[in-house]
Amino acid sequence: MNTPTDTRSDSLLWQAQAFIWAEADMLDHRDYEAWLALWSDDGFYTLPIGDTQDFDDALNLCHDDAHMRRERITRFQQGFSISSAPPARTVRTLSRFVIESVDGDDVRVRCAEHLIEDKFGRQRIWAADLTYTLIVTPGGFKIRHKVARLLNSDGMLNSFSYLF
Repeated sequence: MNTPTDTRSDSLLWQAQAFIWAEADMLDHRDYEAWLALWSDDGFYTLPIGDTQDFDDALNLCHDDAHMRRERITRFQQGFSISSAPPARTVRTLSRFVIESVDGDDVRVRCAEHLIEDKFGRQRIWAADLTYTLIVTPGGFKIRHKVARLLNSDGMLNSFSYLF
């Protein structure tokens, strides 16, 4: 755990926060091409059901590699998904940023997310614990893995037409 007086980790935390806030802004503004560019080629975007850690061998709401992320975005943009026509408007707030570990160029960050969706004049609120594995590159961070653990992931969920 980082101590509040460790300025090296404070700087890294601030950089990670800025990167994750920028990602959230891209998602709220449906800037999907910019969002796709944030990912490493081997990255995964995962919405697990329950507390599983073995995402490859468990049922997930999604567990998208680069190809599936692109396919999901294409469906959002072209209206091939009934849940995305019309697209929902979202506003998300991120808080409680913590660097869990640093291992070479991998930085593991977790934070909390509150997302408000507005669609058809109805608002819904979602809460999630997010965990990122970020790769430090010469051009900035890339996302190797993002896990969005919805608080009610194992309950009844309605369709959603956006990314967490």
